[in-house]
Amino acid sequence: MTTFDDREQGFERKFALDQEQEFKATARRNRALGRWAAGLMGLEGRHADDYAQAVVRSEFKEAGDDDVLRKVFEDLKGSGVAVTESDVRMKMAEFMAQAREEAKAGK
Repeated sequence: MTTFDDREQGFERKFALDQEQEFKATARRNRALGRWAAGLMGLEGRHADDYAQAVVRSEFKEAGDDDVLRKVFEDLKGSGVAVTESDVRMKMAEFMAQAREEAKAGK
C-alpha cells in the first residue's frame, strides 16, 4: 500500500467519523428541541419524552431541517403558544451548537 493509499483511507475514516458525529448531533439537537417545545406546550414526564422522540423521528421524513421546523412550529402554534418560525429556527441553531460540542466531547 502506498502513502497515497494510506492518506486516502485516513480521509475516508475522518469523513465517516465527521458524518457520524453530525448525525448524533442532529438527533441530540432534535431531542433538545422537542423537550423545549414540550415544556412550552405544558407536557411533562412521559408525554414530554414521547414528544421529543416524535421530533427526532420527524427528521427522517425528508432531507434537511424543514420537516423538524415545520413539525415543532405547527405543534406549538396548534397548542396556542405564541412563537414564530424565527424563534424555532434560533432554538434549533442554539441546540445544534450545543449538540456539536457534546458530540465532539464524546458525550
